[in-house]
Amino acid sequence: MTTFTEESVSPFLDTLKDWHFKENAIEKKFKFKNFTQALGFIVQVGVLAERMNHHPELYNVYSKVKIRLNTHDSGGVTTKDIELAGQIENLF
Repeated sequence: MTTFTEESVSPFLDTLKDWHFKENAIEKKFKFKNFTQALGFIVQVGVLAERMNHHPELYNVYSKVKIRLNTHDSGGVTTKDIELAGQIENLF
């Protein structure tokens, strides 16, 4: 599977609000009203990820969630990451 560089993924990131390329991955930070909302969002992301068989790195501290996507077996960002990021955006 072909991986994107920071430059080649840029047009896709322009369509995804606040996603950024960092260290061969794309990531975004989300802020919620409280822990319960943040946790509910993480569960929804988990369901999407499982359906796609593509699992993100998820970080949660109280009302903040950071999601980091890359395709581990390809060593970088692929279309799978862009697709999952787009689906995550539809949840938020």
